[in-house]
Amino acid sequence: MAAQRRNLMQSHQSWTDDLPLCQLCGVGKAPNCVYGSDGKGTQSHPNEDAHLRFRTEDGCFLYGVFNGYDGSRVASFASQCLTAELLLEPLKSSHTDSDVRRILTQAFDVVEKSYFDTIDDALAEKAHMSTYVVPHSELSPQNQKVQERLKELEQEVSGGATAAVALILNNKLYIANVGTNRVLLCKSSSDGQNQVLQIGRPHSTDNEDELQRLAALGVDPARVRQAGQIAGQNSTRRLGDYRVKIHYNEIDLLSAAKGKPIIAEPEIHGSQSLDNVSGFLLLMSEGLINALESAHGPEQANQEIVAMVAAELAQQSSLGVVAQSVVDRVKRLHHDVYVSGRQRATYCSRHEDMTLLIRTLNYPLADGALTPTQGGRIYPVSVPYSNSQSTSKTSVTLSLVMPSQGTLTNGTNTASTLEEGTPTPGSQSPTATLQSTNTQTQSSSSSSGDGRLFSQRGSQAAQPDETGRVPPYVDFSQFYRLWGSDHCDGQSTQGGLGPQ
Repeated sequence: MAAQRRNLMQSHQSWTDDLPLCQLCGVGKAPNCVYGSDGKGTQSHPNEDAHLRFRTEDGCFLYGVFNGYDGSRVASFASQCLTAELLLEPLKSSHTDSDVRRILTQAFDVVEKSYFDTIDDALAEKAHMSTYVVPHSELSPQNQKVQERLKELEQEVSGGATAAVALILNNKLYIANVGTNRVLLCKSSSDGQNQVLQIGRPHSTDNEDELQRLAALGVDPARVRQAGQIAGQNSTRRLGDYRVKIHYNEIDLLSAAKGKPIIAEPEIHGSQSLDNVSGFLLLMSEGLINALESAHGPEQANQEIVAMVAAELAQQSSLGVVAQSVVDRVKRLHHDVYVSGRQRATYCSRHEDMTLLIRTLNYPLADGALTPTQGGRIYPVSVPYSNSQSTSKTSVTLSLVMPSQGTLTNGTNTASTLEEGTPTPGSQSPTATLQSTNTQTQSSSSSSGDGRLFSQRGSQAAQPDETGRVPPYVDFSQFYRLWGSDHCDGQSTQGGLGPQ
């Protein structure tokens, strides 16, 4: 039966190519990279991420980003099988929210079971051949062949994936999440402000809800939190990975579990109406968000990504170019921090595969295509930030530097709260200002780089320090003198304006 299912899947490997791709989204990708002492990077393994981006004739849209590990088999299988489960038997416009959530949950369950059906034969052979393993001192040519075959079988059955899936039906958004990928929804108001929502929390070893779920099964949450990983991954929900699904009692951290501790059941969010919504939806693999957080810290990653996307949307007419430009920018930032030798360089010796899917929602693109933005980065400054589960608001100030222009632009911003009350710091881009949910904001100044009015204190003044902060460098004394001579009619500027 497993062989028949495997052959059936192989015969339909390209059937999704016949489905119409959604033209309202774009995808950017970058392979994993390990940096050498000279700063040059090399790819350590083939790209393991996968994605999907389909639509149906009746207005149903399906998107997904899958972060594979220990091979791309599970991510590739899940992207195809999940599409089949949801689009071959189309969701109907008459389905209620509860119907859609049930169908999404069932689809993930089918994907999980179908994948394990495809590796049943290999798992059985692996278990059988393991009985022939003898101590290394007694190895013979025959036993060497057994060992080689066991390695081949392990490569065939190992691996897993996490998934973030977005479904739009009846102009309502549903999110299904398994693992540690991230979904952001950015809503733009008529006055140009953006509200950023992170939909759901990662299913990781520092998620208190997940730790409580494991504790209910008899797993020690304190040990899990301290270890930070389970069988090499920090996710507590995964697709595939037979080690934590079939042989979890052989894993020390999970040995006391009374039931399956690592599950593939998605957390469903929605529906959320998209009527009259203008903005964009971002689906990101764990590798992308980890690369940015490694370079700049985790506090402002959401807002930095949104600012990058908004900046590229203002310049590019192709969503594919927008997505790829943002991924390339994150890759450059990560590399630059490593070669800089600054404090966070130790966190940036490598990064995993990165995938970004952007779906616009009534959001205008630039009229003409420009080349992708070269260089540039968002520099965070001191921010009050709370990572607790609360409804408290927080405000931040960010600066966006475009080195190609030689100009520093400071912006004032405040953050919106995440879904479930998690606060998110804000950011500023040349084209987007995050909506404030705080009654108090922080102020900042803007400089034009015009040497006739503003003088810089040396070429090193605009360089960031090890925390990424840029010191002030503008001298306004000449401005005050010019203003006084033109507007004071003989009165001294000592009368009020300018420094006393």
